[in-house]
Amino acid sequence: MKNLEKKITEALENARADERGRYAKLVVNDGPLRQTVIALTKGGQMAEHNSPPAASLLLFTGTLTVTAQEDTEITAGELVELTHFRHSVTAQEDSVFLLTTVTSQPGTDSHDGVPE
Repeated sequence: MKNLEKKITEALENARADERGRYAKLVVNDGPLRQTVIALTKGGQMAEHNSPPAASLLLFTGTLTVTAQEDTEITAGELVELTHFRHSVTAQEDSVFLLTTVTSQPGTDSHDGVPE
């Protein structure tokens, strides 16, 4: 069992200590399932990247903007499915979130634009 409150606090402390304002900790690694606690300080960014076959983001604290074909603002407490298009993530304030991904799925490739 994982104590997410402790992981959230730890992630934010580590991001604030990091010169890039980022921190990530893989908390579940089970077959194709990955769950990662990620913290970004205000202005911190995950540069544009490919999407895995399936992904969701649960924002614990803060506000994020996900930029793909359009900008989507996410606020604390929201759970969103992530786009299948290349996207970036920017913290509008110090933020901590749980990224859940499926890294393989029949008929999809994380480097394709859209799953088959």
